[in-house]
Amino acid sequence: MELRVKRAPRIDIEITVPGDKSISHRAVIIAALSNGVCTLQGFLPSEDCMHTVNALRALGIKIEQPEPATLIVHGKKRVLTPPKSEINCGNSGTTMRLLAGLLAGQTFESRLVADAGLSKRPMERVIAPLRQMGANIVAEGPEETPPLRIQGGSLRGIRYRPPVASAQVKGALLLAGLFAKGKTIVIEPAPTRNHMEMMFDYFLVRTAVDGNGSVTVFGDQVPESRDFGIPGDISSAAFWLVAAAAQRRGHLLIRDAGLNHTRTALLGVLLRMGAQVREAIEDTDQVEPRGIVEVTGFPLKGTVIQGKEVPQLIDELPILAVAGALAEGKTIIRHAEELRVKESDRIAAIAHNLRAMGAQVAEMNDGLEILGPAPLHGVRVPSFGDHRIAMAFAIAGLFADGETVVQEAECIRESYPGFEAVLEEFTNPKRMQISTPVIGSLTPGPVEEEA
Repeated sequence: MELRVKRAPRIDIEITVPGDKSISHRAVIIAALSNGVCTLQGFLPSEDCMHTVNALRALGIKIEQPEPATLIVHGKKRVLTPPKSEINCGNSGTTMRLLAGLLAGQTFESRLVADAGLSKRPMERVIAPLRQMGANIVAEGPEETPPLRIQGGSLRGIRYRPPVASAQVKGALLLAGLFAKGKTIVIEPAPTRNHMEMMFDYFLVRTAVDGNGSVTVFGDQVPESRDFGIPGDISSAAFWLVAAAAQRRGHLLIRDAGLNHTRTALLGVLLRMGAQVREAIEDTDQVEPRGIVEVTGFPLKGTVIQGKEVPQLIDELPILAVAGALAEGKTIIRHAEELRVKESDRIAAIAHNLRAMGAQVAEMNDGLEILGPAPLHGVRVPSFGDHRIAMAFAIAGLFADGETVVQEAECIRESYPGFEAVLEEFTNPKRMQISTPVIGSLTPGPVEEEA
């Protein structure tokens, strides 16, 4: 599938975004382990999340889906059944890593397979600590890559500091910790999204979190069945937020967005680049805060993204690189080598596509230097089979002269079904739902000095 994009008219729109991908994966897994029936509202029915749903069905969990965004999960008190065949994780690294933690504590053997893209991604970072806990895991691919063969068994809690900050690794170890003897403690080298520990708390799993990045789960627990509502995905909203921020006097209002503080670093980056950004939390009843995000565009200035900020922006860095190409001055992204082992080598992919569109980009081992503002021109750009690259360069096309064609854009369905329909609203003023400012006055936010 090709996605064709032309320069956007003035942006003035109100939208919602689909359910949070990270929360959807975790919610359905925890509900499957619970002691009863859980109804999940706002579930993201993307290809990646449905791989997790189908994996749980293969493990004996009854999951009904009366509507695309509604799941009724019949928890079985942590009791899973051996799958009749291998479990296909598709291109979802979250599915594979979280399932590795879940299956490590079972009494049967299972095999996790993947598509060509995920089969190239390293799994050593989750295999090593699970082996320390007592699991028998073999990576059948070269250099600890999938498929994964897991022989579950008796686990023991460990104290572990991952060498790389990763919410997926943390989540896998915490899930394994539910089946382990004693305490499992994960000490993060830098803060990552905290959905697993927050949802454990909501489903009444005993945990402990301190201010030094340590998360503890106590073993041999069964989550309490509870209904749960999943907020809109702020990482999906990021594409539209950047589009509005980069267009002078562009205005965007997003309702029912997840506003977990470990996921909103993007808003701080846009603020220091010169956009007006406002957020208002409207609901915290189910642990995960949700509310309104409002952005008004002003001429953007380059910034530096590095250090401990990077793990909380890992999904947003492709679209922030596009923002850097549209901003005045230099934007620097450092300490982001993790981008090399995502669905694509995102550093190389971003550099290739920005250069093709006319931007000045220097590629480094761990990041990028982008000099803007670039007079972008429409060209044919590859998606590299990566949903976030495809969406980021669709947004770049909104600011380019001529037509931009994103090739093999079907990968977008992995995380954002319906993206194309919203993109059409941004490019067709007759379909644009005019928004009314609701938070504060329309003045630019402060621009912080680059560090």
